[in-house]
Amino acid sequence: MAWTTTSPSFNLLPSLFFPFHKPSLPPSFFSNNPSTPLRLSPTLTLPSSSFPTHICTAAEYKFPDPIPEFAVAETEKFRAHLLQKLSKRDIYGDSLQQVVGICTEIFNTFMHTEYGGPGTLLVLPFIDMSDAINERGLPGGPQAARAAVKWAQDHVDKDWNQWTGDDAT
Repeated sequence: MAWTTTSPSFNLLPSLFFPFHKPSLPPSFFSNNPSTPLRLSPTLTLPSSSFPTHICTAAEYKFPDPIPEFAVAETEKFRAHLLQKLSKRDIYGDSLQQVVGICTEIFNTFMHTEYGGPGTLLVLPFIDMSDAINERGLPGGPQAARAAVKWAQDHVDKDWNQWTGDDAT
């Protein structure tokens, strides 16, 4: 469906589209006469240069499959760090091992099934950690998830690059 500027069915001023800042488009973009409001109807034709011929080659990129040996090694590093980090907090008490266990299980599953190198670290497993801890009535779900995601952001991609020998990225 294309749009033309002839039908009075829509009388939209450019300020409606850009309420917080002045558009950087020239006034001629909106009409031949800058004082005339833009009138849109279902036949506006956009120049073909508005749409590139290739959508996005990045969308075609296939990430590597997870590496089970890497997942095991990284999960052990994750568990050791989380245990050490959370043991410094008084909020966990006798629940520390359970909280670390939940986080480690979710992280391990993610590393074995989803993580395929830089660009594939997702936030969902860390949200799941917080939710699972809270659902079981254990203390400190958000704090544990924050410590987990912080560690993962700082280490997982770097460790993957070292593991695969791709230290250039």
